[in-house]
Amino acid sequence: MTAMLALTACGSGGTAESDIVTANLAEPQNPLLPANQNDNNGSRIVDRLFAGLKYYDADGAAHNEVAQSIDSTDRVHYRIVLKPDWKFSDGTPVTARSFVDAWNFAALGSNAQIQSYVFNGILGYDEVSAKNPTAQTMSGLQVVDDRTFTVALKSPSIDFEAELAYAPFYPLPAVAYKDLKAFGENPIGNGPYRFARTGAWEHNVKVELTPNPDYKGARPAKNKGLRLVMYQSYDTAYADLQAGNLDVLDTIPDSALSTYQQDLGDRAIRKPTAQNQHVGLQPTLAHFGGEEGVLRRKAISLSVNRDQICDKIFHGSRVPSRDFTASTLPGFDPKLPGSDLLTYNPAEAKRLWAQADAISPWSGTFAIAYNSDGNHQAWSEAVANSVKNTLGIEAVGSPYPTFKDIRSAISAHKIDKAFRYGWQGDYPTMLEFLTANYYSTAGYNNTDYHNPEFDRLIDAALAAPSEPDSYKLVAQAQTLLLRDMPSIPLFDYVASAGRSVKVKKAALTWNGQFDFENIEK
Repeated sequence: MTAMLALTACGSGGTAESDIVTANLAEPQNPLLPANQNDNNGSRIVDRLFAGLKYYDADGAAHNEVAQSIDSTDRVHYRIVLKPDWKFSDGTPVTARSFVDAWNFAALGSNAQIQSYVFNGILGYDEVSAKNPTAQTMSGLQVVDDRTFTVALKSPSIDFEAELAYAPFYPLPAVAYKDLKAFGENPIGNGPYRFARTGAWEHNVKVELTPNPDYKGARPAKNKGLRLVMYQSYDTAYADLQAGNLDVLDTIPDSALSTYQQDLGDRAIRKPTAQNQHVGLQPTLAHFGGEEGVLRRKAISLSVNRDQICDKIFHGSRVPSRDFTASTLPGFDPKLPGSDLLTYNPAEAKRLWAQADAISPWSGTFAIAYNSDGNHQAWSEAVANSVKNTLGIEAVGSPYPTFKDIRSAISAHKIDKAFRYGWQGDYPTMLEFLTANYYSTAGYNNTDYHNPEFDRLIDAALAAPSEPDSYKLVAQAQTLLLRDMPSIPLFDYVASAGRSVKVKKAALTWNGQFDFENIEK
């Protein structure tokens, strides 16, 4: 209903109005500060509002955006020069300090930015990020002049340049620090779009963006603006797409997966993307701590008939996971040691469950939390039924009303059950998936996984002299994950999306979001 109200409340359908692209969204978890986003609803907004040193095109190829040059001879020391004449949408210049101050703000422990961990590789991060910081700025960042700054890392990083297109590395204008709460509600960026007006984020209803006339990069908007409408149901969104009330939909509901290609014809979109879906369990949950928890998580993984669920529910729009990243990423290996734990094996599942029962007999219900506004009910219940039928325990899906509700419970460590979560790549490397979800200090470490050996292997993979060397270390790190099973990988995405009859061109990017700037009506 809120989605329909948002659509019908807008103007009378004049030319400018008809050129605005309407797309689906859900309520972001946090205010729109670039380093405080850990969901794809907030991130897809800030990615439109801000421009970083680099950006990724629809295929995942990196290009300089605000950066004129990024030079290093050792992958430790970087000299970064900005292109001239960039401005924020409030008219203030984008300078080297705009980046350096934003990075220091994000890294400072007392600012509690969820994505602060991405600055871990910069010299001085440890002192700045501590709960009681001993420094306010990272020693590895130095402003040379208005257009130049330098970065010193702790050790070589094969991913550092790739990271520079990621939201936490965006610049901030000086006005942001005067009232962070107000800025998070009405952000001012330097990207291809800006807020259509003060208060353009109508919570739980919509966000409206308009092209930024001061944007100087290579991804200018080819439409007259975006209206990101918050739906409580993908079935409602799909009905609106078919009726022409919604221009693009990035997730076809389960109920239409078997028919949407026939329904939409050449307006149907299907593409393998860098996205995955997991079931997570925090170690404080009864029966899921210590060795008992490892055995139970492995047993549950072996209890899930992924192939059957992909076929019967997803109709080819998911494939069974074979690791903790995504099958579309460079270096992906489907045959890691221990990956047999991701294959349906009822006999082995029962054996491991019995071993766990010998430590502490099972009691209670195995519940999987999911957000009702995210198209997750059918598969969550199917996974629960697979576990129930294999292990002979009570297992159910447990709905939370919205994405924000479930994310808040997970982040606060107040969720008292298993939960669904996924990852949509921010830059196209396996290391991004692994550091974001399993590195000890990562803000999105949903399962509180802390393994010094895993962290060491990730650090070594980042410092590797070549990509093949890095991939070998990533494989070793993932072998540890398969041994410890901090979460249960389920599916990789083959994105199913669509455009309305009003849209001439709309494509999905490498990570499953629309290439918003290039949508044409």
